[in-house]
Amino acid sequence: MSVTVFIRYQLDPFKRAQFEEYSKRWLTIIPKCGGDLIGYFMPHEGTNNIAFALITFESLAAYEAYRARLRQDAEGMANFHFAEDNKFILAEERTFLRKVVV
Repeated sequence: MSVTVFIRYQLDPFKRAQFEEYSKRWLTIIPKCGGDLIGYFMPHEGTNNIAFALITFESLAAYEAYRARLRQDAEGMANFHFAEDNKFILAEERTFLRKVVV
């Protein structure tokens, strides 16, 4: 059973450009480490401090393997440090979803 990780970010609304740069870096890192990136979604109209990401994996075990590879990836770790150093992500929530099959 595949799972999709839904990530909800609370952003510093004055640092959205930095979050967009951070998101663009994941476009190559996530697939390289084994995730099927559906996309990152930025505020456009309305609420200006909430963003989302969706990443699909074959299973929870595949997600755990991905997380291990990500921690070993130099570009991935550099992107995590970029976020920590610039403090544009105020909070992050992960929800694991499964597709409803009819």
